[in-house]
Amino acid sequence: MKKTYKIEVDCANCANLMEETAKKTPGVKDCTVSFMTLKMKVEFDEGADADAVMKNVRANCKKVEDDCEIYL
Repeated sequence: MKKTYKIEVDCANCANLMEETAKKTPGVKDCTVSFMTLKMKVEFDEGADADAVMKNVRANCKKVEDDCEIYL
């Protein structure tokens, strides 16, 4: 399953950090973050609970970039 989320991030480097962090989160198969469109596209592992996984993604991204936001 794939979903797209609106994000708020200050710079392209921060967006890159968010992407790398999201990819390392359990339940995420793949992730791309676009600074230009302020969107995060996430592909989830088969059978993963997207809402629970995204809460973990948000928490992990806040650790590397505390002023970022992912609108779930």
